[in-house]
Amino acid sequence: MRFSLILSTIERTDEIQCFLASLCAQTYRDFEVIVVDQNPDDRLTPVLDSYADRFPITRLHTETKGASRGRNVGLEHASGDIVGFPDDDCQYPPDLLAAVARFFVSHPARDGLVGRATDAKGKTVMGRFDTRPGPFNKINAWRRGICFTIFLRRECAEKARFDEDIGPGAGTAWGAGEETDYLMRLLDRGASIHYDPKLVVVHSRAVPPYNDKAVRKAYAYGCGMGLVIRKHRMPLWFKAKYVVRPLGGAVLSLAGLNLGKAKFRWNTYRGRLRGLLGD
Repeated sequence: MRFSLILSTIERTDEIQCFLASLCAQTYRDFEVIVVDQNPDDRLTPVLDSYADRFPITRLHTETKGASRGRNVGLEHASGDIVGFPDDDCQYPPDLLAAVARFFVSHPARDGLVGRATDAKGKTVMGRFDTRPGPFNKINAWRRGICFTIFLRRECAEKARFDEDIGPGAGTAWGAGEETDYLMRLLDRGASIHYDPKLVVVHSRAVPPYNDKAVRKAYAYGCGMGLVIRKHRMPLWFKAKYVVRPLGGAVLSLAGLNLGKAKFRWNTYRGRLRGLLGD
């Protein structure tokens, strides 16, 4: 069982070095890396060349920007049985690919496997994740899986493409939610996807401190989430829950005089509301 790991990247080198080093430590060795390079220069050349004799690396240059566009380009070149979408600043624990391979061998009816994000100390990051395993569906999608923990049989992955108007670098207001939208459309096509919180990928924390950059990201990510909720016609109670939660958080943070956190949550609320209502 061979893996195709599609890594769309721009403006990072040291982080990619760390990710490739984590691949060198994998106990499971049958994989290829497809690097979709959106940089305007050759900054990745020395990084990729230093690993060229350790595992297969295909480097694809593209002038178009955006994580979703890069992943779609990578999907056109994937040849493995299983496709993954690592971030350019994540790291795989040594036994990750072995665990994923075992899952697909022992669960032939499953089309996909998704997991949880943690920091280097094993603490959950990048959102709230369910603590119990089970089927991935549209209701629990926001608590089960993030892009760099997604692994799909290639025949399943090829049934859809990422929406290139959603996600980091898309050049639109919709700054996140592209992987959730992608998985939801695969569900619409009959995919069977499993969530396992014990399957973890290491990623740095994305938010603190609550500075201006984090606040802008909160708004953009909120817009993307709201759009995906609207796009998939989620029920009214679901929409209300995901809009009211950050608003309530903003009020509580303001009451506690945590102005930075209050501003962050307020902009999350504003973004989700915009996505739900549309432009």
